[in-house]
Amino acid sequence: MRKISFILASFFLLSAFKSGAHEFYLSVTEIEYKAEQESLQIITRVFIDDFQKVLNERYQADLQLSEEAEKGAVKEKITKYLAQKLKIKIGGEDLQLNYLGKEYDADQLILYIEVENVAAFNAIEVSNGILTDLFDDQKNVVHVKVNDKTKSLLLLREQQTDTLSFP
Repeated sequence: MRKISFILASFFLLSAFKSGAHEFYLSVTEIEYKAEQESLQIITRVFIDDFQKVLNERYQADLQLSEEAEKGAVKEKITKYLAQKLKIKIGGEDLQLNYLGKEYDADQLILYIEVENVAAFNAIEVSNGILTDLFDDQKNVVHVKVNDKTKSLLLLREQQTDTLSFP
């Protein structure tokens, strides 16, 4: 119960941040299974400054993540980073994530991802190492919704992967 309370509080804190520096490192990923479309729809929220820093350091780039002044190979680097750091398996099979795009919301970057051709499942393995290569204390909250039932994970640098069951 305590873990769920922490996860929910973390989500609301991340959603409430609108400006200024932050003293904690958190991302929130929402994965929803859409049975009628046989797809996973994924939304990931990260702080813009952290994400820009990790992309620039990891790829020796000079990217600028900003709605007003975006520059560099932003889409290419985001796609590459997400492919390395966000992985989903169903039935032991790695799923192909398709980065659809992004939008800026105050100090957050909202990333839209989709996985197509996903048959109904009972268990899903999620690996989320976003920003853990830059921040030791990065926390990645993952909410998975299947058939109106939501379960959550808290993934850390030491434990980036976990599995949820939906019997």
